[in-house]
Amino acid sequence: MTKKIRGRLAPSPTGFLHIGNLRTALFGYLTIKSMGGDYILRIEDTDDKRFVPGAIEKLVDVLEWSGIKFDESPLLSGPYAPYVQSERKEIYKKHIDELLQKDGAYHCFCSSERLDKMREEQQANKKPPRYDRQCRNLNPEEVSKKIASGEPFVIRQKMPLDGEVKCFDELRGEITVNAQELDDHVLIKSNGMPTYQFANIVDDHLMEITHVTRGEEWIPSFPKNVLLYTAFGWDVPKFIHLPVVLNKEGGGKLSKRQGDVSVEEFREKGYLSDALINFIVLLGWHPEGDDEILSMEELIKKFDHKKISSSPAVFDVEKLNYFNGYYIRRMDLDKLTEMAMPYLKENVDKTSDTRKKSPDFIKQAVKIEQERLKKLSDIKEYTEFLFLDKLEYPKEMLIWKKQEAGDCKYNLITIRNILEKIASEEWTKENIENKILQYLNDNALKAGDFLWPTRVALTGKQQSPGPFDVAFVLGREESLEKIQIAIDALNVL
Repeated sequence: MTKKIRGRLAPSPTGFLHIGNLRTALFGYLTIKSMGGDYILRIEDTDDKRFVPGAIEKLVDVLEWSGIKFDESPLLSGPYAPYVQSERKEIYKKHIDELLQKDGAYHCFCSSERLDKMREEQQANKKPPRYDRQCRNLNPEEVSKKIASGEPFVIRQKMPLDGEVKCFDELRGEITVNAQELDDHVLIKSNGMPTYQFANIVDDHLMEITHVTRGEEWIPSFPKNVLLYTAFGWDVPKFIHLPVVLNKEGGGKLSKRQGDVSVEEFREKGYLSDALINFIVLLGWHPEGDDEILSMEELIKKFDHKKISSSPAVFDVEKLNYFNGYYIRRMDLDKLTEMAMPYLKENVDKTSDTRKKSPDFIKQAVKIEQERLKKLSDIKEYTEFLFLDKLEYPKEMLIWKKQEAGDCKYNLITIRNILEKIASEEWTKENIENKILQYLNDNALKAGDFLWPTRVALTGKQQSPGPFDVAFVLGREESLEKIQIAIDALNVL
């Protein structure tokens, strides 16, 4: 009988999911779902200092927003519950006792002061910091006596003293390590709670995890993990160690300043989940063919974990913005307007014009900026001019290139005269555009000499939607008023 494919995400409940963690979750999810398996969420809360109340619910919310849905979790439960490590303490105790009986681990009573001094001496002698195994060969009577007297202790994994340890990574192939380089690391802390290195191996085995997806920073621990599986006589899952993500500028590991911020922050800035997922999946993987725009459903069909690159990926926020802009342009206008409202609220609140508070005006404001948006939060800045009662801009901005102020004024008067002839009931973007362009073409006039000052007069900006779109949204009376204000301003230049 073929073993059911199962994978897991096992984060700490610290309150935030960073981009790097989302990438690990996504690659794990796609690996499992592409093979028809189950993906579970397990919470590592053995470190009390890092625990944040409500973090599990928040984590599930942001992952589901991203499109990653779990088959089992602390909230859903499942056949391998509990899915929170702090609730599995008796399970770990049972297995550490078994490992001690197998002589695969030992009690260590060394004080923190002794360990600190040992590491200082090792560093001074330019030796790798590694436990000196002082407690490794204590006899059982001595161990029992120390425990009975209340001496604090940790439990360490007993590493082989010679030979080689061979591990297999799905991306890199066989990895061989000299056993003498391995540290007898801690499995159970002095408070009785397991370390990551112990709890994860026990849980992955008991929860029948077949594929483990994690960052390549865990490769140094890989041989220790394999030895732990071997000590228990368990099968080793397939391990996929994902390469690091580098920042575009300096080539170093991604930092918070360069993009390694929480997914929640990207969400708040107005990045769409589809765009974020589409961008992140390309950080180390590429589909066959040239099409990079893929939905989650398409990714599940196309994904092959064996095609993940072992080379570092580069985080390019401009490419993320490209993807986000693409998805925004494809959005239904009603849906986009709804999602943009939290960012538009300040603009709407400060206008004294009741017409501009109407759903129709707001929808038109979003529509003319839809093509330019890279993220939803841009909408506030981009549409602010539409809601202002008065525009503030340098009057010199009205003048196109080397044009004289008098010529600019004449051109604006010409535009105003054309627009005045369009009745309110005929005030459409198409009519405005056709009337103005027909006049310019009939008289062999340069469009820039007329359209540039019109754009500035209506928006007060150098970059904005075209003047035809803006004039339509503002309406006939306000458009004529703003153009007249510009004409008057040119009188003093």
